[in-house]
Formats: sequence, structure tokens, C-alpha cells
Amino acid sequence: MIWDISPIAVSFTVADHTLFIRWYGIFFAFTFVYGILIFRYMFGQEHRPKDDAYDLALYVMVGTVIGARLGHVLLYDPQGYLSQPAKIFAVWEGGLASHGAVVGILIAVWLYSRQAVNQTFLWVCDHIGLAVPFSGFLIRIGNFFNSEILGKPTELPWGVVFAHVDSIPRHPVQLYEALCYLVIFLLQLGYYLKRGNSGPEGYLFGRFFIFVFGTRFFMEFFKEEQTVYETDSILNLGQWLSIPAVLLGIFLVWRAKQLERLSDSAIPPIQ
Repeated sequence: MIWDISPIAVSFTVADHTLFIRWYGIFFAFTFVYGILIFRYMFGQEHRPKDDAYDLALYVMVGTVIGARLGHVLLYDPQGYLSQPAKIFAVWEGGLASHGAVVGILIAVWLYSRQAVNQTFLWVCDHIGLAVPFSGFLIRIGNFFNSEILGKPTELPWGVVFAHVDSIPRHPVQLYEALCYLVIFLLQLGYYLKRGNSGPEGYLFGRFFIFVFGTRFFMEFFKEEQTVYETDSILNLGQWLSIPAVLLGIFLVWRAKQLERLSDSAIPPIQ
């Protein structure tokens, strides 16, 4: 398959300046539209003020953009950006790191939960853990349209030639990862529809870390190196960063299960 779609979805001229809207930008923007819709749905199901979804989405949006950009700058090309500091703010040129986005979202959620009424940090994180995998699905589709985060060369029949990059058939790793995130979202949604808000705090969020960053760890084997510097390690930077995230997820799931057992044991048997 030859992928020859332009990454530019729309272009228009304003005051003699041509502006471009990329497919990636459209998919990225839609993650926040979807986020508001699903947060409003969950808040409504749990008899919380639906309008709080707008505040949460705003916090998450700011945390995502700042965290993802700084993550890319500090982790993937620090020397290049430090030599040209103005480029740090050029988000439209690309360069967002998912690990940095998670840190930014966590800080944003902590700030949000401090001023929210009856919404603890882990309670909010559980809702983030349900919603974000679908956002990951949309973003990876955007990466595919943008012909970026390329897979390694392959001779498999479903290899994709990104014509705007080179003529080498590659693993469509963006689609592999997008499909995995869609499945994770459905698993998280299925658990929520079954248990609602009755599950132990931190459980959905722990599963999010295990599923998403476990997927990220294995998908990295199919990707080309994204950092500007080479390493002799058998694992790349994305994999090293995913390991502590998976371990954190295991801890959160274990903690949630322990709290659930303690809660169940505290309930006296029916006579």
C-alpha cells in the first residue's frame, strides 16, 4: 500500500499569509471535544454537575499540550531546542511526547481536584483512565495521516510506503497502536458500564497504565528510533519510560484490590 495523502487537510490565505490545518491537528483537537462529551456523560451517570466537565477538559487540555511539548523537548532533542529556544513554542511544527503528556495531565488533574467539590485526585484519574485511550487512538490515526512515528521496514503484505518520506515499505505501527488503544478503551468502558463508580479508587487508572504503556513498550520494537541520539541499549527511550508507568499501574491495581477486600471484610454478614 502506498500512502500518498497530504498531511495538510485545509489551507487558506489571510492577509497574504497562507495558513495550514493538518489532519493531525484536527484529530488532536477532536480528542478534547470527545473528552468533554464523555466527561459529561460520566458525571451525569454519577449525579455530578455536568458542567464540571468543561473545567476538567480545560485543565487536561492545558496539561496535555504543555506536558507533551516539554516532554518532547527534554527527552527527544534537548540540545537542538536549547540552541534555538524559540522553537520550543513552535508546537505547530510537530513534536509531542505521550510520556510528557501523562505527567502534564497528572499535574493538571491534581490542580483541578484541589478546587473541585467531592472529586478526589484518584477519582478523577479513574475517569481520565477511561477516556484517554480513545484519545490515543485518535492521535495515532493523526500520526498516520501525518506520515510520522514511522515503523521499521517490513516485507509483510500490509507494509505501507509513506510516499512523502521514502519508498520503503514499513510496518504501519501507528495503526497497530491505534487499534490497541481502541481495544483498551472498550475494555475500560465495559468495566465502567458494569461497575459504574462502585469500583475501588485507582483501579481503572492502574489498568490504564498497565494496558497503555504495556502496549507502548511492545509497539516500540516495530518503530524507528525517534531520538536524535543513538544508544547501544536493547531498549529505546520510549520503552525505558514505559517500564515505571507499568509498575505504577500494577501498584495502583494491587492497592485498589486491597482496599476493596478491606471494605468487603468490614461488612458484617447478613443473618
